[in-house]
Amino acid sequence: MEECISVFDMLKIGVGPSSSHTLGPWRAAERFLNELREEKILDTIVSVKVDLYGSLSLTGKGHATDLAVMLGLSGQDPVTIPVQDIDSIIKTIQKTHQLNLGNENAITFNPDTDIVFNKNFLPFHANGMTFTATTELGNYSNTYYSIGGGFVVVEERINAKKKMEFKCAFPYLIDNADMLLNYCTEEGKSISEIVWINEKSMRSEKEINKELMKIWHTMLECMYIGCHSEGILPGGLNVRRRAFDMHQGLIGLANYSTPQEWLETIRKTEVKFRQILKWVSCFALAVNEVNASLGRVVTAPTNGSAGVIPAVLMYYLVIENHNAGEKEIKQFLMVAGEIGSLFKQGSTISAAMGGCQAEIGVSSAMAAGALCEVMGGTPDQVLMAAEIAMEHHLGLTCDPIGGLVQIPCIERNTMGAIKAINAAELAFETDAKNAKVPLDKVINTMWQTAKDMNSKYKETSEGGLAIAVNMADC
Repeated sequence: MEECISVFDMLKIGVGPSSSHTLGPWRAAERFLNELREEKILDTIVSVKVDLYGSLSLTGKGHATDLAVMLGLSGQDPVTIPVQDIDSIIKTIQKTHQLNLGNENAITFNPDTDIVFNKNFLPFHANGMTFTATTELGNYSNTYYSIGGGFVVVEERINAKKKMEFKCAFPYLIDNADMLLNYCTEEGKSISEIVWINEKSMRSEKEINKELMKIWHTMLECMYIGCHSEGILPGGLNVRRRAFDMHQGLIGLANYSTPQEWLETIRKTEVKFRQILKWVSCFALAVNEVNASLGRVVTAPTNGSAGVIPAVLMYYLVIENHNAGEKEIKQFLMVAGEIGSLFKQGSTISAAMGGCQAEIGVSSAMAAGALCEVMGGTPDQVLMAAEIAMEHHLGLTCDPIGGLVQIPCIERNTMGAIKAINAAELAFETDAKNAKVPLDKVINTMWQTAKDMNSKYKETSEGGLAIAVNMADC
């Protein structure tokens, strides 16, 4: 069964620090509000209780799951909310014990008692949550699952979909890498051209162009903010921002006033190998430091791995090809999104299901394939680049210290970006006919590895660095 997954499903604009633990619960709260409106009972609600389960409970505090739930129930949108307003909204709820449900109905709400962290896991997925609204006539309740990358599902609907015949509306139905490659071969098109045709079945060309560039401008602004912000990240680990100092050492006293002028200025800097490594690392650090401070990022495919794709695309623009512009940016994003969809369909993009290989590994594969195409790689080489990048992330665990998306998460984005560039170069200089490992095989292997991985290494903070290093040590 083919699934229609758009580029805009894989690359979403949201608020950090986590797509599965922040954006997902936020979207689930919004869905719950919409259901209350459909039932015409929103204005009759007197109280709401939220139960968080599994990984959402174990690392929810560090991932700001409780804050996301409150913001979602308040009717705030993660795409448009001024991030500087988040703190005041949360503090008002905590202080007054009142929440303006859907911005329509003020109810009593005490975060300490109305958000419950249940350590047990629900059977369908590691990231489960149940919302219960109470009226004078009874309760309305529903359970949602945040399955990674900001995607939210209801178990019953997923099971129902499996029982019925489902047909994707895309002209090119893509269920795996082999199908994608066959289309490219038969039609004589690149991967981005196939994606473009599929996207046009859902949106106008004008809308596609606008939304792709909106994604890029969000990424660029995020890197810009991260490189120009200093201080300590929130959460208690006392992690000092590093992108600011690294950026200052690289760019010196250059003058610019906008993100685009900044990009053009970087193109004029020294590009020896060591400087290139520093720039790529700086871009990735910047994004994930913004993410860790509840800033606005693009899930690519998740918040925890949001720095890899912007860092690699920025590398291409400021180091590899100074003549590149909107055409190459859109091409890069379309290929990245398509590769991400292959992993979502064939494996997982949820660290709670597959460890960090599902986040950094997938983002590295997405970036590697995208970079290979804009460099002139064939579809075979693009898929080979994605395979190489994932092959060398297999088994990567998710063990955030204190449940925060900081250590080792932020640094891992730099490693994923560097590996992506290396993978693209290896594939570009190789005859893809000599490839020994097809992308579909590595995607399947990743899923098998995920199933074999001990649950304590799947975003629970119950294993690895999360227990080797205590909050007190920081």
